[in-house]
Amino acid sequence: MTASNFIAVMDEVFAHEGGFVNHPKDPGGATNWGITIGTLSAWRGARQTADQVRALTKEEARKIYRTQYWDKVRGDNLPAGIDLVAMDGGVNSGVRRGAQWVQRALGVSADGKVGPVTINAALAADHVAIIVKACAIRMGFLRALSTFSTFGRGWSRRVASVEAVGVRMATVAKAEDVRPVLLDQKAKAQAKASKEQAGAAAVPVGGAGGTTLADLPTWGLIGLGVAVIVVAVLLLGRARHDKERADAYQRIAEGSAP
Repeated sequence: MTASNFIAVMDEVFAHEGGFVNHPKDPGGATNWGITIGTLSAWRGARQTADQVRALTKEEARKIYRTQYWDKVRGDNLPAGIDLVAMDGGVNSGVRRGAQWVQRALGVSADGKVGPVTINAALAADHVAIIVKACAIRMGFLRALSTFSTFGRGWSRRVASVEAVGVRMATVAKAEDVRPVLLDQKAKAQAKASKEQAGAAAVPVGGAGGTTLADLPTWGLIGLGVAVIVVAVLLLGRARHDKERADAYQRIAEGSAP
């Protein structure tokens, strides 16, 4: 929860936000270093062009991130790791949502404004547990977006990485041995992925009350088939994300090896 963590947090943010993009399905439009054309226009006080966004320097982007994101989520006052979760969520989906996901994980009023109640709750909480929970809440939001089919894979890897890096930051800040904590979280993610994969493979067809396929009319069979597919796809998607979480924890653990 020190100002110096801003640098480490930005290293992770920039790992996911490097370079100029202007994807037609991205509602943010032209973006560079994660700064959208709208954000840059507001920052400079004048409407900007895609070329001006392309020319944005990393140094100016960093200044924007500090004043428009870091300061607004009270990054200097949040515990290490939780600050990253709030910050990266804010960069990806808006400051208000980034704050709300942390607040929901903490069990405080999710008004999207980080103040004394949120900060005190964060300081008193199990930091690793809050990081994991807030990232799970964030993924739930992202999965519901209409653009998830286009950007979902990248979002999933990003949230997995942010979670693992956040857990490492939180553990280091407490002067605890990092590698065992990371490997423990990896094992939990792997176990969860295995359970979800098994669940997808065993999605019931007959339903409750002894109903069989023969008892159902044709429209019922179609509806049931669609429902079964939807449930299986959801479970497989969650299993994929949990595998990515496990991979991220392994990667960070290898980097933390003595």
